[in-house]
Amino acid sequence: MNRVEMYTTAICPYCVSAKDFLKRKGLTYEEIRIDLDGARREEMLARSGGRRSVPQIFINGVHVGGYDDLVAADRGGRLRELTEAAK
Repeated sequence: MNRVEMYTTAICPYCVSAKDFLKRKGLTYEEIRIDLDGARREEMLARSGGRRSVPQIFINGVHVGGYDDLVAADRGGRLRELTEAAK
């Protein structure tokens, strides 16, 4: 089973797009709201190499990046590689 973690905020259109994209791909995700918990924001910064924008997406522990990175990973075949590795 794949583990998808997504750091988000409430007012982020790219977060909504990423959630919709993952749903269309049949992937469930854990949403981590950094606007509600400062410690989770620090966790996101540490895990993402200092990236401050949301969403920040991790699949099976691998940092994918934001929404644009997620779409690029899908187009390039990397998303399939990351999700098939967990099967």
